[in-house]
Amino acid sequence: SNLAYTKIWSSPKLGTEFESAFRRLRPVIETGWEMPVLLRALKLGKSLESIESNWSAVSKEIITSENLEPKAIAQTLDQVRDRLIVEELDNWLALQRFYPGVIPKLQSLLQGNTLVYIISTKEGRFIKALLEQAGVQFPPESIIGKEIKQPKYQTLTQLLAKHNCQPHQMWFIEDRLQALELVAQQPHLQGVGLFLATWGYNTPAVRASVSNHPLIQLLSLEEFEKFNFEN
Repeated sequence: SNLAYTKIWSSPKLGTEFESAFRRLRPVIETGWEMPVLLRALKLGKSLESIESNWSAVSKEIITSENLEPKAIAQTLDQVRDRLIVEELDNWLALQRFYPGVIPKLQSLLQGNTLVYIISTKEGRFIKALLEQAGVQFPPESIIGKEIKQPKYQTLTQLLAKHNCQPHQMWFIEDRLQALELVAQQPHLQGVGLFLATWGYNTPAVRASVSNHPLIQLLSLEEFEKFNFEN
């Protein structure tokens, strides 16, 4: 994001003064182009509270006032990341971190009877590279990235048909509430276990909003590590 920022705004690389705020505010971002814009908002002095509570308006204001195009920003971000992966793969991989316990849990699931899929808005090739670095032999056909260009509920529908399963036999763990709500709205997916990953990119306000939800349950990282998917 920082390297992309330097290209978009013809600016020197930003220092570490925004790192803490960026980490806190990362959950407000839905798509990649917003990440450099979040840095821009912080550089312009936008308050953390205004960004957290009304990021859509803040980002739109910056895009409009500075005559920017989200598609062009996304392309710049992708180009920077692609260059890093080609020219500095080890350095790029070293910047990434898995949440504690996630890799052992994945390895355990892959050795059991549970069919595991990763459905992501990130590109599948990035996911594959990161898992390989972590020593996880994840079936490449079970990694479904943004290149498929369809909503996650549609992918879940296809997986149920592929494996001839009933909705109650599927668990969907996701850190974006909107994706879970869209699944909950599909009549043919009623019965799918829906879990909001509390350790992911969501805010305290979002987690509080589903504390009494009839269909969506909160799932902590500790609970995920202990979760028995075969019962």
